[in-house]
Formats: sequence, structure tokens, C-alpha cells
Amino acid sequence: MAYTSREIMAIVAAREIKDGEIVFCGTGISLLAAMAAKLIHAPHSVIFFETGAIDPQLLEIPLTVADPRVMYGSSINAGLAEAFGLMQNPLIGPKVVGILGAAQIDVYGNLNSTCIGDYWHPNVRFSGSGGACDAGSFVGRTIVFMEHERRRFVPRLDYLTTPGYLSGPGEREKAGYGTGGPACVITDMALMRFDAQTKRMYLDKCYPGVTAQQVQAHTGFPMDLSRASSLQSPSQEELRILREQVDPQRLILE
Repeated sequence: MAYTSREIMAIVAAREIKDGEIVFCGTGISLLAAMAAKLIHAPHSVIFFETGAIDPQLLEIPLTVADPRVMYGSSINAGLAEAFGLMQNPLIGPKVVGILGAAQIDVYGNLNSTCIGDYWHPNVRFSGSGGACDAGSFVGRTIVFMEHERRRFVPRLDYLTTPGYLSGPGEREKAGYGTGGPACVITDMALMRFDAQTKRMYLDKCYPGVTAQQVQAHTGFPMDLSRASSLQSPSQEELRILREQVDPQRLILE
């Protein structure tokens, strides 16, 4: 069955979201994943945005977090303080899954969305953290979206914007983080996870038609390939819901 890279990435991420979870996401592909999960297998999941809309109806795809469509039918239409307060609440934060993106990622899942090159004289300056550092610091786990390129999967970040597992086992705890860390990385080639002991990224699933060696060739650091297997292709029903119910106007899928 034919599908695009955006469609398979959204569906792979949707499968990671459990029923009843609280999902912190932005717009774009992360929102496609959250909405698809809610319609396919997680009807009791709750989506919220950093601008303060909590559990909206999302009858149409909003294009920014300030789009009025993120507020329609919301259970609570609050603000930034309330949204970030949810993540930092010790009773609620560990139940939240955050969906993030970045320009760079390293083997321990640390993210850079600030700049490429020296901070004071960068080659490229990005928009920065937004709510990503808060999510990476306080929520129970994060899902990361990346394009799979060597320039993005790097041995060392140019700037640490969002903490993953820092420099390895026990480092989050030493830094004062009580919980959390990246659960998986989803790209246009594969699904990666993190070893429970070493906290290093490893290859979990290759997309249909992609080999483990191809994934490694697009990764800027050595990665454990020994556990890799083939991903189950998106089903006809998953694609139908994504195309016809989540984004029928193809505002993001195109």
C-alpha cells in the first residue's frame, strides 16, 4: 500500500501513545500523530498545547499553536502558565508524553533546536526551545521526530537545548531530573529506542524497504543494529483515518 514518509511517521508515533495519556504537542506532524492515536486506539488520551488549550475538539487541523482552532471546544482554555504548570506538576507531569522535534540529536537523545555552529556566531540560528526544554525536563517521556540525516544525528551537539539522557546512565538524576527522558526517535527511515542500561540509542525497527545498514549510513555515530527488525506497515484503516478524519484537507499531509 502506498503511503508518504509523513504518513508513516505520524502512524508510528500514534502507535506509541497509550489510551489515557496526556499528550503535549505542537502543530504539524506531531499533531497528526496525537489526533490519529485518539481516533484509532486511544480515545481517552488528552491533547494540550503550550498556549493553554486543554482537550480541544480539533474539528480541523490548526496550523499554529495560536490558531483559534486549537481552542474550539476545549475543556479548559487557559494560558502558558497553566500549560507549563501541568508538565511541572509532580502528580501530572510523569503521566504526560511530549512530542518534540529538533535540528540535531545525539546518541543519548539530547536535542538542539537553537543554532548550528558557535552560539555567538552561528551559521544558522533557529527559533530555540519554545516549550521543548520544559517538556524534556519534566514530562514522563518524550517522542522525538527527526529527518534521518548524518548532519542531524551527530556525535556532539552544537548546543544543548533539551536534555535527553545527558552523558549516560544516572546523569539525569544527578542533574536533578526526577523522571523522564526520550522513549523513541521516529524518522523517515526507522524507529529508534534507548537501551535501559546504557541509555544509548539503538535501532528498533526499519521501515519497509529500508535496511539497517542504510539507517547506519545516515547516522553520524555508531548505533547498535543487532535488535533491528522490520516495522509493520501502516494498515488500510490507519491510513484511512489519518487521511479522511485527521487531515482531510491535507493541510499537513501534503
